[in-house]
Amino acid sequence: MKVNIKTDLITKIPSDVITLGIDAKNQTMDSVGLDKKTVNYIKAVLVLGDLSEKVGSTMIVYGDHFYPKILLVRVGDPKLLTANLFYSAVLSMANKLKPLKFKNLLIPINQFINTSLSAHAVAEYSVRGLMDVIYDVNSLKTINKVKQNIFQTIIHYDGTDLVQVKKGVQHGMAMMEGANLTKDLGNLPPNICTPTYLANTASKLGKEYKFKINIFDQKQIEKLKMGSFLAVAKGSREPPRFITIEHNKGPKNQKPIVLVGKGITFDAGGISIKPSADMDEMKYDMGGAATVLGVMKSVGILNLPLNIIGIIPSCENLPDGLALKPGDIVTSMSGQTIEVLNTDAEGRLILCDALTYAEKYKPDAVIDIATLTGACVVALGHHATALFSNYDPLSTELELAGIKALDKAWKMPLWDEYQPQLNSNFADMANIGGRAAGSITAACFLSRFTKKYNWAHMDIAGTAWKSGKDKGSTGRPVPLLTQFLIQRAGK
Repeated sequence: MKVNIKTDLITKIPSDVITLGIDAKNQTMDSVGLDKKTVNYIKAVLVLGDLSEKVGSTMIVYGDHFYPKILLVRVGDPKLLTANLFYSAVLSMANKLKPLKFKNLLIPINQFINTSLSAHAVAEYSVRGLMDVIYDVNSLKTINKVKQNIFQTIIHYDGTDLVQVKKGVQHGMAMMEGANLTKDLGNLPPNICTPTYLANTASKLGKEYKFKINIFDQKQIEKLKMGSFLAVAKGSREPPRFITIEHNKGPKNQKPIVLVGKGITFDAGGISIKPSADMDEMKYDMGGAATVLGVMKSVGILNLPLNIIGIIPSCENLPDGLALKPGDIVTSMSGQTIEVLNTDAEGRLILCDALTYAEKYKPDAVIDIATLTGACVVALGHHATALFSNYDPLSTELELAGIKALDKAWKMPLWDEYQPQLNSNFADMANIGGRAAGSITAACFLSRFTKKYNWAHMDIAGTAWKSGKDKGSTGRPVPLLTQFLIQRAGK
């Protein structure tokens, strides 16, 4: 999708489709500056009562040669239009437009701006909502393949904050370019999206955005003494990869922000094998890795003046004859020993070595992202990412970024009282703590490898993908993390 910002009189900008907000009194907004003929025509249409009073409802009406199609969207009381309501309305608009053929779309954004919705926000959410909906999961289809409608979106603005409008468009497009890469990776089948494929994707990003890329093979991983990571990887014939991506655009003395993404490209559960129903969805178990790659793409597009490191441990978790067994004890890179009680709790086993590796960067903060526990979905459903942290200012920063990005996270407890559930008679710790508080004890496990820096853990098992007829990767939490980094960069 191409985006153009225009400040001319609206009556001088013809378009195939124009989007108009309709208030609770069945009127268009005066701020749009439409000609009387168009205003009177819309009034006559609205008198018929076909547009629902529910905020976000949409209707297409047919105009003249200047605006052949007019997309009406109910906004209710414009003073009460919130970010969430507006973004939902944009998604409704985009879904209404998706089956139509047109070359350009005009969105006059002044009509949506109020005391709680800035020009920046309206521009950003408009772009993001459109890009989110027009994304199609074509993957490897050869028949009935959806042909995407390529169109230009014209953001019309009449005001004094043009710089903020431009930033809103820039931020929104960068977020969604990153999120769509995350979707692409998640939606690929696991026989294609292997650890090697993730490594190749990182290499392509490195060439495009001048990142420094390191890809470690099995022998190099063995030299690093990542015994916990390798214990999971040995059950698969696909070779593991340990990937680092460095964006060094901040001051040399600036401590980096490290993003660690779980990269299990398929999770059968290992010897503790999963039920066969819906096991195909375990291709999404590399959602954390896909998120890191997506965020790094957004960072590259925005060229943020920060030092940012991406770390991805990647392998498969399969039930081979050499696979990790319940009762095995492995030694992590940190030297701590782990009794494996369940081989399906493998994500924490690869992450713990990556978190130890992160120490070498002397980071300002480390954030890991992982589709880690089903217990997280039970606790929070699919609306919010579970957030754990050993440093309250970091978790607050992430929560606020999530609210602004409309990609929410919810702070969960990480109290010492939960730690004893990981006690083992035979090793320093067990890899599971029982059914009770499963997402919390998983975070407690990871916390034992993060004592040397400020750390946050994001369990995205409930937010990284959708099941059912709309099955597919969501691209979350790329918007949240990109917003967090934008704010850190003062952009």
